[in-house]
Amino acid sequence: MDFLQWLFTAQIPIAGSALLVREVLGNVFGLASALGGMARRVWAWPVGIAGNLLLVTVFAGAAFGVAPETGVGSATLWGQVGRQLMFLAVSAYGWAKWQRARDAARRGDPGAGQADLAQGAIAPRWASGRTRLGLAIALVAGTAALTPLFATLGSYPPVWADAWTFMGSFLATYGMARGWTEFWLIWVAVDVVGVPLLFSAGYYASGTMYALYGTFTLAGFFVWWREQRRESRAAAAAARSADGEAAAV
Repeated sequence: MDFLQWLFTAQIPIAGSALLVREVLGNVFGLASALGGMARRVWAWPVGIAGNLLLVTVFAGAAFGVAPETGVGSATLWGQVGRQLMFLAVSAYGWAKWQRARDAARRGDPGAGQADLAQGAIAPRWASGRTRLGLAIALVAGTAALTPLFATLGSYPPVWADAWTFMGSFLATYGMARGWTEFWLIWVAVDVVGVPLLFSAGYYASGTMYALYGTFTLAGFFVWWREQRRESRAAAAAARSADGEAAAV
């Protein structure tokens, strides 16, 4: 109980203001999860879930704020709350999917893909053109649909930005679970809108972390793209070798 009380009340004084310790910890877990995702490690998902649980309590400021006299944790961002809850559900899906893909590759199951067990749990690939169009439409339409809902709930303005970060985060996390390389670019779109929103709402630790994510997600895109090309070349070489052996027989 003492630890939980400390976790919900602890603050870090910064230049006349303060940061919630659980906001900082939640973002540290998030960064660790992103690093694991870049390396395609299964452990990225449970680490991310731990961060999501902490950040739910941060962004539901009206319900969990512990220092209203300073304003710390008092701005409620329902899109961010929903975003963290959505992460919990989609992360459970991604965790199970990556675990199955890794286990199938270890067994050498046909159709398990070209996942390199020394490098990661899933083989990155491009989404189809139809899927990309569907993602773009879902991002815009979802933002439009959720904006009035979040406004009714009293989300911090501009409300459309809260809705945008929710939808973008959902699509990016789902894309990561499916192994689509483009999911990193969706994160960039989330960060462009999310950073100003979080700073304006007073969530400086999360805003700073989002700004770092912006650079990190671009790097992640090129890492997955390079790995995708490497695995494609390896698969093509293996196919040529098999064809040569069959011709020799």
